[in-house]
Amino acid sequence: MPKLALHWQIVIAIVLAVLIGSVTSADAVVIGISPLATFDFIGTLFLNALKMLIVPLVMSSIISGMAGLGGPGLERLGGKTLLFYACSSLLAILIGLTVVNLIGPGTGDNQALAESMRPDDATMTETLSKVEGRDAGDIVEVFIRMVPTNVVAAAAEGQMLGLIFFSLLFGFFLAKSQSDTTRTVSQFFQGVMDIMTELTMWVMKFAPLGVFGLVAETVTTTGFAAFKPMALFFVTALLALMLHAFVALPLVLRLVGKVHPSKHFAAMSPAMLTAFSTASSSATLPLTMKCVQERSGVSKQTSGFVLPLGATVNMDGTALYECVAAMFIAQVYGLDLSFGQQFMVVMIALLTSIGVAGIPAASLVAISVILAAVGLPLEGIGLLLVTDRVLDMIRTAVNVYSDSCAAVVIARSEGEHTHIAVGDPNPTHFPKA
Repeated sequence: MPKLALHWQIVIAIVLAVLIGSVTSADAVVIGISPLATFDFIGTLFLNALKMLIVPLVMSSIISGMAGLGGPGLERLGGKTLLFYACSSLLAILIGLTVVNLIGPGTGDNQALAESMRPDDATMTETLSKVEGRDAGDIVEVFIRMVPTNVVAAAAEGQMLGLIFFSLLFGFFLAKSQSDTTRTVSQFFQGVMDIMTELTMWVMKFAPLGVFGLVAETVTTTGFAAFKPMALFFVTALLALMLHAFVALPLVLRLVGKVHPSKHFAAMSPAMLTAFSTASSSATLPLTMKCVQERSGVSKQTSGFVLPLGATVNMDGTALYECVAAMFIAQVYGLDLSFGQQFMVVMIALLTSIGVAGIPAASLVAISVILAAVGLPLEGIGLLLVTDRVLDMIRTAVNVYSDSCAAVVIARSEGEHTHIAVGDPNPTHFPKA
C-alpha cells in the first residue's frame, strides 16, 4: 500500500484538529488530563524541534552556498534577491491597499463595531505594553542588529539578521581563500548541511502530530463565535492574501521564471502547511529548503542564500496585512485618508515588514508605527486581536511561498533547469516529501 504523502497527512491533521478543538473547551478535563495542555505540549515539542534546526542549518547552508558562489556570484545573486523581495513586498502591499479600499470593512456602523470589539483592560494593557515606545526608529535598528557584537549570543537569542550577516562574510572570505586548510573548512560546512538535511527529514516525520497540537490549541482557545463582528475585515485580509498567493505570484512564476505555478505550489505544499500551523517562517525554514531543493529542483547554492535571507527580511503576507489593518482601523475611526497618507502607509508598511520583523510582536509594532504616522490612537490595535492568530497563520504561509517563488525565479535567471520548468518533458516529477 503506497504511503500517504506528507502534505496530505498534514491536511488530515488540520481537519481533525479543527473538529476536536471546536468541541473542546479551554477548561475541560478528561481523566484528570487537560486536553488544552496536551495540545500545547505536542505543539510546543514539535515547534522546539524545528527551531533547534534553524541556526546550524542557516549557517551551514549560507556558508556552503557562498563558498560555491565566490565574490562576483554573490554580487549578482544578492542584487537579484533584494530586487525580487522589494518588488514582491510592494506588489503585496498595493494589492492589500486596493482590496481594503474597494470593500471598506471598517465603514458603516463604526461606533458599534469599535465598542463590540474593544478588549478588556488587562488584554489592552498587555497589547499596548508590547508597542509602547516603538516608533519609526525601530526600522533603523535593523542595521544595528545586522552587525552583532557576539555572533554566538545572536544565535542563542534568535537574531537571524546578525547570524546571516556573519555567515555571508565567513562564506565570502572562505571562497576567496584557496588553501588546503580552508578547503577542509568548506567540506566541513558542506557535511554539516548534509547532516542537517537528513535531520530535518526525520523531524518532519512527526509534522502531522505537531501540526495537530498547534491547530487544536488555537481552535480551542480562540473558537469561532468571536469572529462574527470582524467577519468583513477577516474576509478582506484573506481575499487580499489569496490574490497575492494565487494570482500575483503565479504570474511572476510563469512570466518571469518560466515555470509551472501549479507544479511549484504542489512541490511547496508541505512547507506551506507547516508554515500555516506554526505561524513562523523561521521555524519552517528547514522544510522550505528541503522542498525547494528536492521537489522544485533549485540548487543548494541558490536556495542556501535566498531562503534564509527571505525568512528574515521578506514578509509579503505581513506587509500586506499591516496595510489592510491600518486602513481598517482608519475606517473604523472615520478617518478618510488622502492619497498622500495612503502612500505613506504603503512606504511604512514596506519598511517595517523588513525592519521590525526580528522583534517581539512584530506585526503589532509595525502597525503601531503606521497608526502614529497617520495620527490614529494605538488603542485601535485592540480591534485586531480576535482574528490576529488565524490571519497570522495564513500570512506566514504566504511569506514562505513568496520566499520559495524568489528562489525558483532567481535560480531560473541563473540558468538552472528546475523540475518544474516550462518545457520539462516530465514537469510533474519530483520526489515525495
